[in-house]
Amino acid sequence: MAHVLTRRVVRFLLWLLVVVFVVGVAFGAMILVFGRVPDRAERGLVGPALLAIAIAVILIVVLHDRLRDGIDRISGRDTGAPADLARSLSSRMSRSVPLDELVLQAAEGLRSSLRLSAAETWLLADGSLRPWIGDPQIHRPPMPLGEVEPGAVVQAGLSAHGWLQVWMPEMLEGRERSYVRLAPMANAGELQGVVVAERPVDDRVFTQEEERAIVEVARQLGAMLHNAKLDSALQASLDEVRRQANEIQASRGRIVAAADQARRKIERDLHDGAQQHLVALAVRVKLAEQLLERDPAKARATLEDIGSGLEEALQELRDLAHGIYPPLLADKGLRAALGSAARRAALVVTVDAEGLGRFAPEAEATVYFCVLEAIQNAGKYAGEQATVTIHVTEERGALVFVVSDDGAGFDVRGAGMGAGFTNMLDRLGALGGTLRVDSTVGQGTRVTGTVPV
Repeated sequence: MAHVLTRRVVRFLLWLLVVVFVVGVAFGAMILVFGRVPDRAERGLVGPALLAIAIAVILIVVLHDRLRDGIDRISGRDTGAPADLARSLSSRMSRSVPLDELVLQAAEGLRSSLRLSAAETWLLADGSLRPWIGDPQIHRPPMPLGEVEPGAVVQAGLSAHGWLQVWMPEMLEGRERSYVRLAPMANAGELQGVVVAERPVDDRVFTQEEERAIVEVARQLGAMLHNAKLDSALQASLDEVRRQANEIQASRGRIVAAADQARRKIERDLHDGAQQHLVALAVRVKLAEQLLERDPAKARATLEDIGSGLEEALQELRDLAHGIYPPLLADKGLRAALGSAARRAALVVTVDAEGLGRFAPEAEATVYFCVLEAIQNAGKYAGEQATVTIHVTEERGALVFVVSDDGAGFDVRGAGMGAGFTNMLDRLGALGGTLRVDSTVGQGTRVTGTVPV
C-alpha cells in the first residue's frame, strides 16, 4: 500500500509540474505576442485565459486513462471490453481452430485488451510449470512447484504479488516493475497450467472486471487442455485397438494355417503309421486263415504276430491322440498331465499346481500346450544343467502359469519372438489371454501366461 501511495504522490507532482510548465509557456507566448508585459487592463483578460489553460490541462490529467482507452479503440489497438475476451474465445473454440492457435489468440487478446506488457500460458508437466505460448514469446526456464500442491494453486484462484512472493517467488523474478496476476487453468479441480498477466507498474492497477476476464479466459483454456488430453487418450486407445485388431487378424490367419498343417500331419501320420500297420495286419489275417487247415502251427504263430502288431498299432494311435489332446489331461486335469510331461522332459522339471481344480477343456489345453512349448524352449536353449519350475494357479478369474528356468537366458529385445513364443501367443490370444517373457543373459528366463476362466 505504501508503494502505491508513493507512486501516486510522484505522479501527482509530475502532473503539477506539467500544469505549471504549460501555464508558464502560455504566459511567455502572450508576452511574445504583445511584445511587452501586459498592462493592468490586459491582465484582466490574460488571467482568465491562463486559468482556462490550467483547467484544460487538469482535465486532461484526470481523464488521461479514459482518453487513452478511447484512442486505443479508435486506432484498433483494443479488441473490446475485458468481458468480451471470454466470449470471443468461446466462439473461436467452436470453429475447430488448432489448440496452439487458439491459445496464441487468447494471449494476444489479453495483452491487447488489458494493455499488458506480457500475457503468458504455462503448462503443468512432471511437477513443474513449463513455458508454453505467450505474447511476446516466453524466455524463462521451467519452474518446479516443489512443495506446492497443484490443488493448492487451483484453490488459490487468482493470485497476486502477496501469494506469489510466498509460494512462487521464481515467477516474480524480473517482474519487479510490474503488476502480476496468475490464474489457474483447471478443469474439475485438476490443474492443467496457469495464465500469467503482467502490466507495467507505471500503468493503472488491475480492475475487478479485468481480473474476472483473466480468470474466465484461464478457465476456458483449462477446459480446452482437458479436452485435448481426452482426445489424445482416445486416439491412443483407438490406435491400441487397431493394433490389437491387426494382431488378432494375423493370429487368426496363423491359427487357420496351423490347423490345416496339423490336419495334414495327422493325415500323414495315420497314413504312414497306423494305417499301413493295420493294412499289413489285415493281409496277415488272410494269410493265417489260409494256413489254418494246411499248417495250424504256423497259423498259430502268425496269429501271435498279429496280436503283437495290434498292440503296436494301438500304441501308435495312443501316441497320435496324445499329441492332439492328452487323455490324461481330459481324465485328471492339468496337475496330472503336467506331472506326466515333467517326467518325460529332458531337464529336471518341478511342478507346483497344488489345489488346482478343473476348468474348461479349451483353457486347460491352452495352458498345457503353452507349458510344453516353454519346457521345450528351455530344453533347447537353457543348457543341460538348467532346472525348470512350473507354477500354475487360479488368480482373480484367470488361470495363470509361470514357467521359469535358471539357465543361460537371452536378450528379449535383441532376439525377438521365435516360433515357440508365436505359437503361445496365438493359443492364448484365441482365448483373450496374455503372455509375458522376461529374460536376462546369465540369469534365466521366466514365461508368464494368463487365460480368463
